[in-house]
Amino acid sequence: MGATEEIIKMAKENNGTVTTAMVVAAGISRGNIKYLVDKGMIEKSARGVYILPGMWDDEIFNLQSRFKRGIYSHETALFLWDLTDRTPNRYHMTFPANYNLTKPKEENIRCVQCKEEWYDLGVVEVLTPGKNTVRAYSVERTLCDILRSCSHVDIQVVTEAYKRYTTKMGKNIPALSEYAKKLKVEQRLRAYLEVLL
Repeated sequence: MGATEEIIKMAKENNGTVTTAMVVAAGISRGNIKYLVDKGMIEKSARGVYILPGMWDDEIFNLQSRFKRGIYSHETALFLWDLTDRTPNRYHMTFPANYNLTKPKEENIRCVQCKEEWYDLGVVEVLTPGKNTVRAYSVERTLCDILRSCSHVDIQVVTEAYKRYTTKMGKNIPALSEYAKKLKVEQRLRAYLEVLL
């Protein structure tokens, strides 16, 4: 199998999406990507992200491919976990405290920075609506993040998220309490849970 066929195969196995990083990791020259784009066999979706013609462009996946240190959080994580009906008009991503936010802000991302000890806390993988895997904060971490006063999440969104969570199978109240303790939102969490549980 030639390099170009290999790239097409990789895209097909990855929901129609292939990245420059995937191609290079497979030991294939970047020049093959340009060849495929010139021939119309793949289309450039974002910097370093390519899709097969006719495929749905997964913006959530594309942004994380470009901003690898960004973790989906707040209202975007609620959307990915199906804890809100609101489709985000701007995506929320959390970055380490020392990360330069110039480029993500140019892409209209709502950027949050957090301390190093909180940055990796509760990071999991979740599927986008386009069936691609991205990194986001867990349901429980997200529910604590939206309670923090600096999060500026609409109170209706918070209430709806907690209502949906308390009716979900597999909710993990001990983990929720643990995150609340670490993120210093125990009292706010207690207020919500007392009403809903």
